[in-house]
Amino acid sequence: MAKKDSETKLEVAICDIKGIDSININIESLIRVIRGQQVMLDSDLAMLYGVETKALNQAVKRNINRFPADFMFQLTKEETSCSRSQFVTLNNDDALRSQIATLNQGLGSLRSQNVTSNQGSESLRSQIVTLKSGRGQNLKYLPYAFTRNGIAMLSSVLRSDTAVEVNIRIMRAFTMIPQLVNHNTQIIERIFNIEQHQQETDKTIKVILDRIEDIGPKLLPEQVFPTGCVWDAWTFISDLIRSAQQRIVLIDNYVDDRVLSMFTKRKDGVSATIHTRYNEQFLTDLQKHNAQYPEIEFIQLTHRNNDRFLIIDEKVFLLGASLKDMGTGLCAVTEMSIAPEVILGMVK
Repeated sequence: MAKKDSETKLEVAICDIKGIDSININIESLIRVIRGQQVMLDSDLAMLYGVETKALNQAVKRNINRFPADFMFQLTKEETSCSRSQFVTLNNDDALRSQIATLNQGLGSLRSQNVTSNQGSESLRSQIVTLKSGRGQNLKYLPYAFTRNGIAMLSSVLRSDTAVEVNIRIMRAFTMIPQLVNHNTQIIERIFNIEQHQQETDKTIKVILDRIEDIGPKLLPEQVFPTGCVWDAWTFISDLIRSAQQRIVLIDNYVDDRVLSMFTKRKDGVSATIHTRYNEQFLTDLQKHNAQYPEIEFIQLTHRNNDRFLIIDEKVFLLGASLKDMGTGLCAVTEMSIAPEVILGMVK
């Protein structure tokens, strides 16, 4: 009878529960997801039970009929070669998000947050190395992974009060994990619903803005202003001034302070040049303007011009009246196909 016990039971080394608590081991941090199952590795279990990993596996092999495939499986070489940090632990909030993100297929933005590091298990690794003298960090065998059922079965092949107490703690840890997952699932589902609502709001706003743009006034290649439409003409030219990205050039025989006021609407960094006839009052107004606002360059016309032109970046507009008089009488603004430099060359 004594022989039978020695074949099926493993005498656990001295290691009481107090000793385990003293190194502050978080059992949840040792539970990993491998092949889609929550498992614990043989080395971690051996550490908790206070035995050598080899001794634990030998006890299992002597009772292998108690450990079917859904209780225990051996890792492949590829799985073994992976670092421990590549196995997701479930006690870490970030790791939980990684697991939940996999469950919630709609949360594409959270999939990229998969955690590949676990400080808790790295800390435990150093503790395990300290506790297990003579055991190297390099695995010389393919480790075994035990499912919850397999861990429960271990208590039947390990003879020790410690083994019983440790198994109780492990079973409680496995029970806690689904609760944590469910709690975090609810939180992330709420975040997902908020994101979905925000996306729908953004789409609605875009539709509204597009509609406003469709029904709003546009700068037409040619525009006619009947007599008395002074405001319409003023706002049209003002919009042209605001649209400039690089330069504004006005060629007009008669310019006054009203034109200078209109030019203050241009964007920062947009240059402005006025080709006009010499006028003492205009030069005084221009000097006052340039003392406060970005400079407008004045170039005196060498001869009188019948037409007026407004250049906005690379576009040329033919003005049917002086800029200051637009809308007081029937006039038109027409966009020309000619290049700005052609007009500027003729003015010189």
